[in-house]
Amino acid sequence: MTNDLTFRPACDLGREIEAGTLDPRDVAEAFLEAIATHPDSDRIYTCTTPQRARAEAEAAHRRARSGTRRGPLDGVPISWKDLIDSAGTRTEAGTALMKDCIPAHDADVLRAATLGGSVCLGKTHLTELAFAGLGYNPITATPPNIHDPALAPGGSSSGAATSVAFGLAAAGIGSDTGGSVRVPAAWNDLVGLKTTAPRVSLRGVVPLATFFDSIGPLCRTVEDAAATLALIEGGKPVDLKACEVRGKRFLVLETSALEDIDDAPLAAFEDAVDRLATAGASIVRGRIDAVARAMPLSAKLFAPEAYAIQGELIESAPELMFAEVRERFRAGADVSAVEYLRARTTLSALRAEYAAATATYDAVLIPSAPILPPDVARLASDGAYYRAQNLMALRNTRIANLMGLAALQLPTATPMCGITAMRGPLQEEALLRIGAGMERALAVI
Repeated sequence: MTNDLTFRPACDLGREIEAGTLDPRDVAEAFLEAIATHPDSDRIYTCTTPQRARAEAEAAHRRARSGTRRGPLDGVPISWKDLIDSAGTRTEAGTALMKDCIPAHDADVLRAATLGGSVCLGKTHLTELAFAGLGYNPITATPPNIHDPALAPGGSSSGAATSVAFGLAAAGIGSDTGGSVRVPAAWNDLVGLKTTAPRVSLRGVVPLATFFDSIGPLCRTVEDAAATLALIEGGKPVDLKACEVRGKRFLVLETSALEDIDDAPLAAFEDAVDRLATAGASIVRGRIDAVARAMPLSAKLFAPEAYAIQGELIESAPELMFAEVRERFRAGADVSAVEYLRARTTLSALRAEYAAATATYDAVLIPSAPILPPDVARLASDGAYYRAQNLMALRNTRIANLMGLAALQLPTATPMCGITAMRGPLQEEALLRIGAGMERALAVI
């Protein structure tokens, strides 16, 4: 399976297109056929865009023949989370409230990727209005976990992750407000990059909470993540040559992230940390009080902004929504403007404290998720279980969102258990170089 064209890293496909050993048209057809024949493709893609994909592949073919390729992912097929506008294709954000909404223009990130030569395969499923971390969506579809279809895929970028994991896209573009790139990446053994909010343009993206919203890739390798970030920004990928962890100084964050954690994610994380130490990294363990003080602010920050943005839409037909997601939004209605602004002010001060406490470290390390993927059938039948699992799934990832950080999720040797490295805001390039070194040290690809 792993030797199949559609399961290869995106940059490998790009290099073969550059060398003339692969035709972008053949690559596009391979992915379109994989989507058409996969038994769960309708649970992963909301819709495909074969006409656009073939036209973009044809243009990539001409550029490859003329030596005018636009970048390393020119001619490489990519999926797009269905809250990112694609001109003439419906954007429904996983909710019946937006059924048949068809934008006139591409979102900025899709426009940049198209100018960079990528091939748009279509739109992928997500949790409703992106406000949940499990990937369960009874309104539209719940994608299958790559390891077990009975388990949650992680969300909200569930379709973006599974499109890559099942070989139905070379890379997927998702969004991350509280962990929506990193959780599905962890549970499907992918690389996921949370960018600094709002480094990547959000124009043409259905908002959740714009103070925290960010766009990022889900891929097979760190190199793919670097190339995809450059693609959606219209830039050049960071140089990942000669990256290693030897001499790097890492902080294992013991505040919140290691508390009440399942045995498997903890064991996988400690094994990964040991591998990094064996590769020459210096490991320090410690707590950061600013994180502990920031975590309770979540209830006064995420839901209030989300409801302020989407409340009118929700209340126009609340019966159309999955009740758990609807009520999560509504929890923000009772937070006053004074409470919200005080929380923002407090958070700003805590971010400064965190920056000072971590300034001497190359990265801060945490387990990507403290739990394994829960059972979908139980999520469907047990509301209390759903709420508890959703909060736990997003607990660790939320640290980076609260602190305004760049964060990179990497697979470990244990399926469905990831490790996340975090650096300060707008330090994605340095983080990707660290991630490339970690990837080699972990030796799981």
